[in-house]
Amino acid sequence: MRTCMMLVYSVTLVSIAVSLSSNTDKLALLSLKEKLTNGVPNSLPSWNHSLDFCEWQGVTCGRRHKRVSVLRLENQTWGGTLAPSLGNLTFLRFLILFNIDLHGEIPKQVGRLKRLQGLDLSNNNLRGEIPMELTNCTNIKVIVLQYNKLTGRIPTRLGSIIQLNELSLQSNKLTGTIPSSLGNISSLVEISLIDNYLEGSIPYSLGKLSSLKMLYLALNNLSGEIPPSLYNLSNIEFFSLGGNKLLGSLPSNIDIVFPNIKDFLVGGNQISGTLPASISNLTELRHFEISWNLLNGPIPLTLGRLNKLEKFRISANNFGSGGAHDLDFLASLTNCTKLSKLEIFKNRFGGKLSDHIGNLSIHLIRFDMRYNQIYGEIPERIGQLIGLTYLSIGNNFLEGTIPNSVGKLKNLVLLDLENNKISGNIFTGIGNLTILSELYLSSNKLKGRIPVTLKHCTQLETLSISDNNLSGNIPNQTFVYLTNLVNLDLSNNSLTGLIPLEFGKLKHISMLYLFQNNLSGEIPNQLGACVTLTELRLWENFFHGDVTSFLRSLSSLTVLDMSNNNFSSTIPFELENFTLLNTLDLSFNNFYGEVPIGGVFSNVTAISLIGNKNLCGGIPQLKLPKCIKASSKKPKMSLKKKLIIISVIGGVLISFLAFITVHFLTRKLKKLPSSPSLQNRSFSVTYADLHEATNGFSSSNLVGQGGFGSVYRGSLLNFEGPIAVKVLNLETRGAAKSFVAECNALGKMKHRNLVKILTCCSSVDYKGEDFKAIVFEFVPEGSLENVLHNNEGSENHSLILSKRVDIALDVAHALGYLHHDEDQVVVHCDIKPSNVLLDEDMVAHLGDFGLARLIHGSTRHSSKDQVDSSTIKGTIGYLPPEYGAGGPVTPEGDIYSYGILLLEMLTGKRPTDNMFYENLSLHKLCKMKIPEEVLDIVDSSMVMPTVEDQTWIVENNIKECLVMFAKIGVACSEEFPAQRMLTKYVILKLLEIKQKLSR
Repeated sequence: MRTCMMLVYSVTLVSIAVSLSSNTDKLALLSLKEKLTNGVPNSLPSWNHSLDFCEWQGVTCGRRHKRVSVLRLENQTWGGTLAPSLGNLTFLRFLILFNIDLHGEIPKQVGRLKRLQGLDLSNNNLRGEIPMELTNCTNIKVIVLQYNKLTGRIPTRLGSIIQLNELSLQSNKLTGTIPSSLGNISSLVEISLIDNYLEGSIPYSLGKLSSLKMLYLALNNLSGEIPPSLYNLSNIEFFSLGGNKLLGSLPSNIDIVFPNIKDFLVGGNQISGTLPASISNLTELRHFEISWNLLNGPIPLTLGRLNKLEKFRISANNFGSGGAHDLDFLASLTNCTKLSKLEIFKNRFGGKLSDHIGNLSIHLIRFDMRYNQIYGEIPERIGQLIGLTYLSIGNNFLEGTIPNSVGKLKNLVLLDLENNKISGNIFTGIGNLTILSELYLSSNKLKGRIPVTLKHCTQLETLSISDNNLSGNIPNQTFVYLTNLVNLDLSNNSLTGLIPLEFGKLKHISMLYLFQNNLSGEIPNQLGACVTLTELRLWENFFHGDVTSFLRSLSSLTVLDMSNNNFSSTIPFELENFTLLNTLDLSFNNFYGEVPIGGVFSNVTAISLIGNKNLCGGIPQLKLPKCIKASSKKPKMSLKKKLIIISVIGGVLISFLAFITVHFLTRKLKKLPSSPSLQNRSFSVTYADLHEATNGFSSSNLVGQGGFGSVYRGSLLNFEGPIAVKVLNLETRGAAKSFVAECNALGKMKHRNLVKILTCCSSVDYKGEDFKAIVFEFVPEGSLENVLHNNEGSENHSLILSKRVDIALDVAHALGYLHHDEDQVVVHCDIKPSNVLLDEDMVAHLGDFGLARLIHGSTRHSSKDQVDSSTIKGTIGYLPPEYGAGGPVTPEGDIYSYGILLLEMLTGKRPTDNMFYENLSLHKLCKMKIPEEVLDIVDSSMVMPTVEDQTWIVENNIKECLVMFAKIGVACSEEFPAQRMLTKYVILKLLEIKQKLSR
């Protein structure tokens, strides 16, 4: 009996213990839910008390113990964090929280999960360091933390996890060196450290990992020799070291070293030597990438053994010798039936293209041979490569005609044959390439007419057939179908006739080059419908007539060259208002009349008017005769008539003066209320007005604070709409100068993309102390800073790429306006996101001119009444390097800050982010990642995620726009002012991006 009682008692204790343990897991999960989901209602609805926790979504319990063994949640947007209660799930074996928008740090309590075998926290936004406590999980086999924002060094103690099979830390912000202790983990099969900021040499000890199949170390700052020990890894299948600064050569016995290799990727290093013939024995090889190195010599003729080869990239080396047999290896590649990408550009390959290229894989989609020394004719059999989307043979020495078989390549998106010696006509079969987007045939010896069949290439965006011997008229009915054209270059040919009226249908055209032809007639007014035109070059033709009508609406022009024609009209005064126009050449025509003096006409170096004999006026530097007002001779008036007229006028004047006197004596001494505006310069306010307008400068009306004061929202009785009042803190050093600078800078400026100043107030407050404030029209959507970084409840998910391009354009237009005045250039000195304000239509307005400097445009040096540039205090991260060194204030300094702003818009990262240190900056990061890795750095909120089954055109169009945007930011933020991009080209490139996105 007693034994039975003891048994019952024991069973009861076990049941209680199990119940308590299960309850611990349940409580841990509920605590975890609160943090994971960030308290978002209706998240994880199954995680409630009505269901057993083992039945909750993503939860799996063990069979023996009712304890959580697996927690798997994927693809959510909760934006939560990992709670320390995670450490209470002590029976957990697999923790998989993939792509659920996790923030914060990995809790140290993860080290309590002693049974953990797999950890996957990839595709999140985790920050901080990898916790050292993770090394307590001695049973763990898989650690996947890729695609986060983890910082710090890779823990050395990871080398103590002797059962680890996979370590994936790629695409984070890890720094320091690769721990040599990783060489102690003999069970490792995969190491992925791609796309971090690791430096130093590759540890020799990694050569001991005999089980290793995947080694990914690309896109870091690794240097030194590739350790010979790595060539002991005979099980390696994927070997990726590209994008570093590694030295060395390829092993001559690479087939013995890596007999199972599938991907060998070492491009973008400083590897030298020759390409070993033994590469042909790598029968499993799929992707071979050695571009952008220092390799030389011939290419083995036995590559045809690589029957699984898909991508062969050897560009930007020194292969070949310019000899006749340099390209013989292409014949061997015809046996590689899976080959899809063949890139050999920027080498020294000579010789001819043989008919063998027609036998290359039907799966070949990219064939790039530009910038070599290839001669001879293009083989007719090239038309058999029907899978090609990209064919580039430009910048070689090719002769003969374009084979008709090219018309069979109906999948071509880009065809580049420029800068060769190709002759004959443009083949009519070009019309078969109906999805062609870019066609480059310039700088050849082509003759004949532009084929009418070109009208079937309706997707063309760039058409360049300049510098040839083309003749005849531009076909009328061709360009009405090419409505997607952005760049059209027909220059330096022998074309005749008129400009087709159909050019007016080119709604996206940005650059139109027709110069150095034999075109004639008047410019059709329809061309005025091409409002996106930024460059129009018509020089050296036989055009005549009036130019006023078609030019009026082309306000986006940056370059207009109509020189050496027979135009005869007055110069349109509308050109004064073209704020982007910076180059104007009207020389050697028959223009007459008065020359305007505003806008581009105020800069003598930006215009050319010579060879027009009947011009007058203009700025003094042009040294043109003064304009004489026309007058007509009238008969002399008799003395009697003169006396009568004088008497009448005198009587009228006396009566008028008497009326005015009476009026002013009797009127009330008060001002009539008026609606203030920028045109009404008498508009003034007092401290009392602004005190009332802002409810006593109430904190509830405070909308922002800066270095020199605070900004309040308010409303004035006689002004429609809200106002913004910037109240200067006069105790702050430089605030008074900031007030003067901002009032001077904005006082006479009017532009759509500048914050509109209403008035400046210099008064005293109720305490008798000095009071200074500036009143602006209120911009309702706040600053770009808030939108980009989700401050103050701003939503950044709606700021997609196209909107960011629009904002970038708005700011560029504002800078073009500020820097354009040749007599008084305004340098803003503090371009940054917090000084870019957005209105209800998301139009950007540049504000806060507290640091602005007025400089003399012709000398580009600070005027004497301005402070020395060494006292400029811009904003760290956006401040150009020359200012920090005491250099003069220049427009180029604003361009630098603007470039940093663009890169911040691209990446969503401030230039002062913790990830930037020592030699790494936002500029260097973006420069390093473009073009191929641009998707790794872009702010994910502005583009839709790319997927594998997207079409090539759509995927690459978006990526191309991102690369173009990044390149503008990098070019603007170069270290030396002379290397920075000019504003006119910034606007041109941004318009090109906008046009691409509009499709």
